[in-house]
Amino acid sequence: MKFTLSWLKTHLATDLSAEALAEKLTAVGLELESLTNPAKALAPFKVAYVVEAKPHPDADRLRVCLVDTGTEKIQVVCGAPNARTGMKGVFAPAGVVVPGTGLLLKAGQIRGQASNGMLVSMREMGLGEDHDGIIDLPADAPVGVPFAGLLGLDDPLFDVAITPNRADCLGVRGIARDLAAAGAGTLKPLPIAAVAGAYPSPIKIDLSALGASGACPVFVGRHFRGLKNGPSPKWLQDRLTSVGLRPISALVDITNFFTLDLNRPLHVFDAKKLKGDLHLKPAQGGESFEALDKKTYAMAGGETLICDAGGAVSLAGVIGGTSTGCDFDTTEVFLEVALFDPIRTAATGRHHQILSDARYRFERGLDPAFVMDGMEAATRMILDLCGGEASAPAIAGAVPDTRRSYALRGTRVATLGGLDVAPARQKAILESLGFGVAAKGGDFDVTPPSWRADVVGEADLVEEVCRIEGYDSIAATRLPREGAMPPLALTPAQRRSRDAKRVLAGLGLNEAVTFSFMRKDQAAMFAAPKPELEVANPISADLDYMRPSVVPNLASAAARNAARGLGDCALFEVGPIFDGIGEKDQRLVAGVLRAGAAVPRHWGQAARAVDAFDAKADALDLLRGLGLSVENVAVAREAPAWFHPGRSGALKLGPKTVLAWFGELHPRVAQALDLEGPVAACEVFLDAIPAPKAKGGRQRPALKLSPFQPLERDFAFVVDASVAADAILRAARSADKALIGGASVFDVYQGKGVPEGKKSVAIAVRLQPVERTLTEQDLDAVAQKIVAAVAKATGASLRG
Repeated sequence: MKFTLSWLKTHLATDLSAEALAEKLTAVGLELESLTNPAKALAPFKVAYVVEAKPHPDADRLRVCLVDTGTEKIQVVCGAPNARTGMKGVFAPAGVVVPGTGLLLKAGQIRGQASNGMLVSMREMGLGEDHDGIIDLPADAPVGVPFAGLLGLDDPLFDVAITPNRADCLGVRGIARDLAAAGAGTLKPLPIAAVAGAYPSPIKIDLSALGASGACPVFVGRHFRGLKNGPSPKWLQDRLTSVGLRPISALVDITNFFTLDLNRPLHVFDAKKLKGDLHLKPAQGGESFEALDKKTYAMAGGETLICDAGGAVSLAGVIGGTSTGCDFDTTEVFLEVALFDPIRTAATGRHHQILSDARYRFERGLDPAFVMDGMEAATRMILDLCGGEASAPAIAGAVPDTRRSYALRGTRVATLGGLDVAPARQKAILESLGFGVAAKGGDFDVTPPSWRADVVGEADLVEEVCRIEGYDSIAATRLPREGAMPPLALTPAQRRSRDAKRVLAGLGLNEAVTFSFMRKDQAAMFAAPKPELEVANPISADLDYMRPSVVPNLASAAARNAARGLGDCALFEVGPIFDGIGEKDQRLVAGVLRAGAAVPRHWGQAARAVDAFDAKADALDLLRGLGLSVENVAVAREAPAWFHPGRSGALKLGPKTVLAWFGELHPRVAQALDLEGPVAACEVFLDAIPAPKAKGGRQRPALKLSPFQPLERDFAFVVDASVAADAILRAARSADKALIGGASVFDVYQGKGVPEGKKSVAIAVRLQPVERTLTEQDLDAVAQKIVAAVAKATGASLRG
């Protein structure tokens, strides 16, 4: 919400400086975004007298001017047709930046003549569109003074952030009311006198098609004839330009002024362009409407349309139409002052992506009681600025009765707000804000004003008293503390999340924290889309879907790093993923993504890119770090389709429980996520990891050391090529659990000496005696157990 100090003073009688008022605004909850004074930026530009303006000797359209700046005389080459001897203009010295063009002025030569500055136009100063000539100031303008003051530009500009609940402060008068209540001045009266109609309105309004929907509770219209629509007066143009609006014509400028000044959006139809009466109806879908922004909108259905006999002429509460727009030839208008449903207005504007000043206010809720007063005030200004005569108002519907009252206990401000405010002071504050207050003993019966729809209970009344009295007046109070702080109690899920982060950070990975949302089209690569996972009100267009995996967000982070020259990434994130909206459809996972080189360049080892085994190692390390015995974990070819089909897998505990999946991303997926080269990732389902068996303990048993030397024996098995190496390892480990301490694959071979369709898998088995040193007979016995167990589980035979 922008307004100038002079504009504010039309409603608030105050002697406070702009800076003091700015502090008051923030103190009462109206946060100041900025306070600027255009005159400061224009200070170098001063009134100058043109002593002489003679033709340029080498250019017909240029003039060489001798300019008196008040301190010196400077030569300037000027191309403006109105540059002449004896005039007063605005001089820009060399070294300043011209606001309207961004040009840095430099002293130089133009066609052989020195030019040490510039005489500027209004457009070059960013103050208008006039560039037909330089600024021509009155003859009595004092030479050498900053010209901004002469044009009334020495007027501080406030920009205030208005929260959605304070729709009443979307007008300058609402701001002034709050400041007056806070003691910053006195609110000036707003006299509004009814204007008698000279004739019945020839245009009627029909709301019957809306039924009881509440889309438009009341619509007041008024016909005007004999108008002359020209440029608005300077004071009105200055008001609008000071806040960044472009003056258009008197009628349009009046509607914009009322929107900003009194928070009362208006609309004017060129009455001669209307076809019959106006009727409002809900859009059925498919109707076409050309708006004032020169765009054509197709209705989706449900929007509130203002129509004449020829079709839609306005999108209610959002934007008017070109077919009935006013121009300088307009002599008859129909003025609209209405209330429109906030929810429908917001939905319409959002669907069609139209953000207008009217929509911004209607969707937050307007003062219903000001409809008629707004009509009378607008009528008076139209007649004063455009002449003509007005009809009697045409009224459809009725102003909603929003009257309500709430009890305010006299002690509640102290007990809830922390401020000790005397009852008389509470009453004075509320009355200064427009509330009706009736005393009942030490308590009050409070009626909010019609413009404060946000006040819905006693707590809101306490807030009103506290913000005007001043939050800074609340005394700092220590909370009572009894004994030592209790230990931090974490849920099992919180503890597991914390432990997972520690393990992954210990592996040298960097933690990423991303949104639980992502782009829907990217999510579709990781899971079938589900309508219930679409975000109804996304904070950004690329965050419109609940993520089915953390991997795509990590991939996007890696892509951003790669785009900035950091191609080798090792990232992890612990957070939720979503498969639906049910209680069990949210899962806690730890995701890891590695991209680029697996190891840094070094003379002692060969460089290689990340691969599926890096992702598998990360998953196993995490499971191991969380206390799971990974010897019981099986590897299966059950990774989702977004992994590379031949370079991925799943880690399972039993036939059904999937603990994790890992592998390289499918090349098409990696390319769609703007990643080049192999990308390895894993996702560990923390919810699926079994809880520790003993309370307060860990699932992993305590380490038992043996005094006897471990031994290692190698076995080479010939098996079908389709048999997973993990099946061989699991069978070997199970042959003698008391003696076998572990097994690992060290070679896989296919080729000469191995039958077609077969492969040779060589494993190393570690034997750890715990009772005595093993004899040759013991070793042969356990070897036979291993060969038999592997043969039974996989059909393998010992390679000769």
